[in-house]
Amino acid sequence: MEWRISDNPVPYPEAVAFMEQRVAAIHAGDAPECVWLLEHPPLYTAGTSADPRDLLSPDRFPVYPSGRGGQYTYHGPGQRVAYVMLNLKKRDGDVRGYVRALEEWIIRTLARFQVKGERRDGRVGIWVDRGPSGSGRREDKIAAIGVRVRHWVSFHGIALNVEPDLSHFSGIVPCGISQHGVTSLWDLGLTPTLEEVDCALMATWDEVFAPCGD
Repeated sequence: MEWRISDNPVPYPEAVAFMEQRVAAIHAGDAPECVWLLEHPPLYTAGTSADPRDLLSPDRFPVYPSGRGGQYTYHGPGQRVAYVMLNLKKRDGDVRGYVRALEEWIIRTLARFQVKGERRDGRVGIWVDRGPSGSGRREDKIAAIGVRVRHWVSFHGIALNVEPDLSHFSGIVPCGISQHGVTSLWDLGLTPTLEEVDCALMATWDEVFAPCGD
């Protein structure tokens, strides 16, 4: 499998074009599986379930339609995006299991920084319990997940908030969920670099994703 890491923000159309080409090549047997770690310049993407009413500031940043599942998502500097291109046919062909594996990958990566990431029924992504708030508990989203599968090859992936400008999320209703907020590792009082997060992502990968067979 190939790991790619981009040091400079990658324009969204460029990233999509690469994924389209790599997915076709993986399906044809002409290229290895790939995980691409990158940042984007500030932008919003609209998944296949996006509600136009959730785009609160349409002129704030570029908005790109996306073939991934889900609703509106923000991407920008300080957020580590991992685009994951895997042959799921060689990994039991279980799309739901693949999404669970992405969740587990994020949870284990966060644990390397002593952060407890959690799943929530009915809410996509990984969440952090911030403690009591008013009559309940405050829960903030720290990582988003949005995937697409073509010919049993996955693309798109995850977005983990390391140190993005959290005010940029105010231009959308993130993933259609208005009753909860967003957070980041830096917002939680931790200060890892993107390089340290990359190391954690790569270190936990094999704990979750077994190499596929030929």
